[in-house]
Amino acid sequence: MPYTGMENTREKLILIANKAKDKRLKFTSLAHLLNAGYLLECYRSLKRGKAAGIDRRTMESYTEEEIKNRLDQTAALLKSKRYHPQALKRVYIESGSRRRRPLSIPTVIDKVVQLAVTRILEVIYEPIFLPVSYGYRKERNSHEALKEINHMIMGKRVNWIIEADIKSFFDNINHQWLMRMLKEKITDPNLLLVIYRFIRSGTVEEGKYQKTTEGAPQGGIISPMLANIYLHYVLDLWFEKKMKQTFRGYTQLIRYADDFVIGAQHKQEAEGIVVKLQERFKQFGLALSKEKTRIIEFGRFATENTKRRGIRKPDTFNFLGFTHYCSKTMDGRFAVKIKTEKKKINRSLVAFNQWIKAARNTQSTKDIWQLIKSKLIGHYNYYGVSGNFASIHHYYRKVRSLTFKWLNRRSRKKSWNWKGFERYNSTYPLPKPKLTYAFYNTW
Repeated sequence: MPYTGMENTREKLILIANKAKDKRLKFTSLAHLLNAGYLLECYRSLKRGKAAGIDRRTMESYTEEEIKNRLDQTAALLKSKRYHPQALKRVYIESGSRRRRPLSIPTVIDKVVQLAVTRILEVIYEPIFLPVSYGYRKERNSHEALKEINHMIMGKRVNWIIEADIKSFFDNINHQWLMRMLKEKITDPNLLLVIYRFIRSGTVEEGKYQKTTEGAPQGGIISPMLANIYLHYVLDLWFEKKMKQTFRGYTQLIRYADDFVIGAQHKQEAEGIVVKLQERFKQFGLALSKEKTRIIEFGRFATENTKRRGIRKPDTFNFLGFTHYCSKTMDGRFAVKIKTEKKKINRSLVAFNQWIKAARNTQSTKDIWQLIKSKLIGHYNYYGVSGNFASIHHYYRKVRSLTFKWLNRRSRKKSWNWKGFERYNSTYPLPKPKLTYAFYNTW
C-alpha cells in the first residue's frame, strides 16, 4: 500500500471544520479519513517515554519501517471494518488520601487510532461546544476557567456558589446514551463502530480480562473528548438553553472537564438547581456526590451576612486546585482571592520528598538540580496566578529545605552544611517564585 493520504486528510479536516459551523449538518462519511498517511502523522505526534499497553510495546521499540508496516495493516483493517482495539492495561496511581486512581493504558497502535479519531471529533464538535466549557479544548485551559470564575463573582450578582462533584463520572458514562449523542452530528456507521469498539474493548488487570459495559477509561486519548461530548448534551446545553430561562436572578455555569461550579444570585434558585441537576443526571446514569456537592454563601455580601449570624468568616470553595475565599483590597473593597488548595501543596511536597529521597543516591547533584528547576518552574506556571504569591513562595521554601535535607544525607556522615548549600545555590540558583498568569492586566 503506498504511503499517502496525509495532506489529503488535513485538507478535508479543514473543510469539515468549516462545515461544522452549521449546527444542523450531520456528517455521513468520515472513516475513509483514517488512511495510513494520516495515522503516521498521528503516530509522530504522540509523546514518547510512555508506558506500554498489554502488548508490552513502547514507541521506542518500533523501527521506522516496522511502524509504517503496522500502520499500513491498521489502515487496511479499518477500511474493511475488521479493526478491533486490544484490551486496555489497567494500572493504579496514587491519588491522595491513600486512594488509588485507575488508569487504562492502550497499546501504541490503538493510541494512534484514538488520536486520529479524536482529531476528527474535535473539528466537528469544537464549533458547537459552548463557552462555559474549558477542559481539553484548544485555546482554553484551567487558567481561563479560573479567570472566568473571578470575573463572574467580582462583576455579576453572585451571592451563592454551587460546588458540584459528579460521582465517578468517567466510570459511569452510559454507552447507549453516548452513541445517541454522537449520532446528533455523525451518521457514518463505520466511524461510530470504531468508537464503540474503543469504549467496549475491556481491560486486563493481573492477567484477567474484564469487559466494559459503561464508562470511558481514564488514560485513553479519546476519553476526554467523549467526556466533553457527553457533558455538552447532559449539562451545558440543558443548563444554558433550558434551565436559565426559568430563573429570575443571575446564574452561570463554568465547567472544566467533569468539574464545575455554578454561581447564583438567589439561594432558593441555587437549591432548585441542585435538585434539578440530580434529576437530570439520573436520566443519564450519573449522580452528584452527596459528600462533595454543596451550596455556600459567597460574594460581596457574604462576609457581612455571616458576621451577622455570628460566623467569623464565609465558607470557601475549591476548584482546579485552588481555594477561593472572600477578602478585601487594600482600600477596603470586596475581592475574591485564591490560594493553592492545602491538600494539593501537601500532596506535591510528599511526592517531591519521596522523589528526592530516592534520587539522591542514584543521580548526580547536577542532574537532580536541573530536575528541581523543572519542577519549580512547572509549579509556578500553574499556581503562579494573581494573588497566590504567598502559596508558591511557601512551596519554594519547603522544596529548598527538603533538597538540603536529602542531599546532606548521601552517607552516614553529613556532607553539606547550610552555608555550602547556599553557596551552591548562588552559583546555580533555583528559580525563585514568580506570578505567571494575571486575572487582570495589573502586572
